[in-house]
Amino acid sequence: MLAVLQRVSEARVIVDGETIGEIGPGLLALVCAERGDTPAEADKLLARILKLRIFADEAGKMNRSVQDVGGGLLVVSQFTLAADTSGGNRPSFTKAADPHTGQALYEHFVARARAAHAQVETGRFGADMKVQLINDGPVTVPLRIAPTAADDPRGFA
Repeated sequence: MLAVLQRVSEARVIVDGETIGEIGPGLLALVCAERGDTPAEADKLLARILKLRIFADEAGKMNRSVQDVGGGLLVVSQFTLAADTSGGNRPSFTKAADPHTGQALYEHFVARARAAHAQVETGRFGADMKVQLINDGPVTVPLRIAPTAADDPRGFA
């Protein structure tokens, strides 16, 4: 699975003119399931996100996680993170999970996030969303969790 994290002062998701998810200080997590991903990758990605130390401590060093600072987590599905631009000017999205699997993994990720973290807001899978944010820093971090041989039913990582 893939994610792009943005440390934010605030962020919101708007669908059809209505704000459906909104946080103050915390993380905006744009997430994408790729072909072959399973709930195991979603769980590993969430664990990394919740423990990633990209918030400042008393000395101004990035040494605290979103959980340490009690920040919000806004989770937005974004299949375009799986874009392959190696073949020209039009991206291919064949590496993204099919919509059914992508939605199931997104919903799994969100359910696990809500069980593990106090404030979790979301976008709407498959919707045309407008995402507004104020990037704090700016701090933007890409993450990828690839299947391991033991996790991947196809037998490769």
